[in-house]
Amino acid sequence: MNGGGGDESGSDHEGSGTRKPLLLKNTGSWYRMVGSSSRQIVGASSMAVLRESHVSALLCTLIVALGPIQFGFTCGFSSPTQDAMIRDLGLSISQFSAFGSLSNVGAMVGAIASGQMAEHIGRKGSLMIAAIPNIIGWLAISFANDSSFLYMGRLLEGFGVGVISYTVPVYIAEISPQSTRGALGSVNQLSITLGIFLAYVLGMFVPWRLLAVLGTLPCTLLIPGLFFIPESPRWLAKMNLMDDFETSLQVLRGFETDITAEMNDIKRAVESANKKATVRFQELNQKKYRTPLLIGTGLLVLQNLCGINGILFYASRIFRAAGFTNSDLATCALGAIQVLATGVTTSLLDKAGRRMLLIISTAGTTLSLLAVSVAFFLKDNLPHDSHSDYILSMVSLVALVAYIITFSFGMGAIPWLIMSEILPVGIKSFAGSFATLANMLTSFGVTMTANLLLSWSAGGTFASYMVVSAFALVFVILWVPETKGRTLEEIQWSFR
Repeated sequence: MNGGGGDESGSDHEGSGTRKPLLLKNTGSWYRMVGSSSRQIVGASSMAVLRESHVSALLCTLIVALGPIQFGFTCGFSSPTQDAMIRDLGLSISQFSAFGSLSNVGAMVGAIASGQMAEHIGRKGSLMIAAIPNIIGWLAISFANDSSFLYMGRLLEGFGVGVISYTVPVYIAEISPQSTRGALGSVNQLSITLGIFLAYVLGMFVPWRLLAVLGTLPCTLLIPGLFFIPESPRWLAKMNLMDDFETSLQVLRGFETDITAEMNDIKRAVESANKKATVRFQELNQKKYRTPLLIGTGLLVLQNLCGINGILFYASRIFRAAGFTNSDLATCALGAIQVLATGVTTSLLDKAGRRMLLIISTAGTTLSLLAVSVAFFLKDNLPHDSHSDYILSMVSLVALVAYIITFSFGMGAIPWLIMSEILPVGIKSFAGSFATLANMLTSFGVTMTANLLLSWSAGGTFASYMVVSAFALVFVILWVPETKGRTLEEIQWSFR
């Protein structure tokens, strides 16, 4: 497990155990190349180039957010296409179920690789690499004539999703100003929900092969977009590329901004991490490593065990069980509500704080799941008549909407944000991969078992999700610190 960065020849850290990034040229961007060209040809100063080259953190966030849109589109693709794909390709239900779940398998592999890729190739380089298998995967699905191409395409998509899941929130956290880090960080989850919603809506109007072609668009736009944004300053500092580090930070903050204090904080954190190039496995039990790893991984695991993927993947079936005839329309409406609720969360994160929103979110999901489970238990055990069935259907509908809204207020966006904020520099690559893998494993487990659990008892399924949600509330109250208003370096130093 490597905890150090790379060094250039003649640097102050030579011989300290740091190492070079694998792709040095990848750290440059258009503004860096323009600056070099200007100085060589017309003698323009680097500061004059920076004055003309300010790139806001918001623009960078919107560009990398194309990756999570791809993530959401992958999650939502199987819901509206199931009947048509089974009919056109002669698939069995088990074959289509395997197709749907293989994205999680590929995502596990991508999650394992994501930390080391982001460590050695950089955040931008990792996203470029992740975009390529996503594009190939969608094309393989679009032109598939049998299950083999479907499976291959789904695995490739999943690999890209696994890398994107870790890299995007880390990049956003590392480039964002302290005052807007929460709002910008929540764009990751907002983009995922938008991707799911787009897949639901477009799937109602276009054939599944065309829908797969449309799935290539986010990553097709992402690749050229990455050339217009700077690399993460913190990653550049860790790789000991100090000229690029200072340039990147100045470009992100603007020419008129004094970056001295932030630059010194980053340098101190990186130098402290680089003093010990390797963290042994047994050293993870130290508080400075153990606590943030437990909190980051715990939140990402609980995020899925609260049942969100099981509910979204089988929303149509749940609505039919509740007595609604137009289940596809209800599913689209649920997706739209999730997008809107996540958008509201974006404006609240830097005002209300992460911890308070998590407490409100987990309390709300617990109560909502309790109402849904009670409604389904009564529906299964009371005598059926039109009046009582209608009331219970309305209760379950309102409770499901309340669950989506309250989940989006905290447990949807904040676990990824907190993970990217609290993981120490020295173990970020390993710990990030581990936390992302844990998230993908639980996502796989929830989606694979949800159908079986719903067949056994819808009320029992929601009751089990409610118990986990209640545990998540206790976990947040006892363990999760407030990170609003603190720099990444201050957050990580607090665990020492």
